[in-house]
Amino acid sequence: MLAPISTNGRAETRSALIYNLAGIAALVLLMAVSLAYLIDRTGQTETSPLPALGDQDSVQQTIAGRDLDIPAAWFRYGEQMTGGFASQVDLRFLLDLEPGAAPVAIDVTLLPRSRARASSALLDAVYLHQFEDGTIGGIPGLVGKSMAAREGYAGETVWYDPLSPVPFVAKCATAVDGARPDRCLRTIHLQSGLAAVLSFEAGALPAWRQFDQELALWLGQIGAL
Repeated sequence: MLAPISTNGRAETRSALIYNLAGIAALVLLMAVSLAYLIDRTGQTETSPLPALGDQDSVQQTIAGRDLDIPAAWFRYGEQMTGGFASQVDLRFLLDLEPGAAPVAIDVTLLPRSRARASSALLDAVYLHQFEDGTIGGIPGLVGKSMAAREGYAGETVWYDPLSPVPFVAKCATAVDGARPDRCLRTIHLQSGLAAVLSFEAGALPAWRQFDQELALWLGQIGAL
């Protein structure tokens, strides 16, 4: 004969069922919120205007004592579009590096100079001691050196102008996803007391001589030079 199910057993089974149903409901709610957020972000991306020289509707910010007037369309993150003091600002520029070619998107972070070492200074102080033997060619005017696979430099290459006392220097990393382009980082110090950290696709390197001239047009418009 089967033993009767106790009242306590029924209560425990009912509690477990309610707990499981609540967990499923919470998971469904989380997925719905995530989907709504993704749709909202996608809509914002599709409707956000591209940055352009001459943009108005500026936001006034002060970084390291420097007053900047930044067009709203240049901000990479909407939450940074507030006036007043800021520790840094993340922007996007579209540089016309080659006649007839599409503009190149450059991500630019402006911050106090004391918070970022210039790439030209890192060349002798850090990178030089991490270079592998041999050089890499392919970009006129620049020398490429592979970094030794230690201290986090595996898969990275430094490109620099060997003839300038204050050389163009960019450190480029191989993309983890093979479908994405390699990206480069370059940090420069500005006379304004700010530093600009530039992030761009490695495919823009052949036009390196035009970088600073085009960059100055954008930085000058907001008072960052």
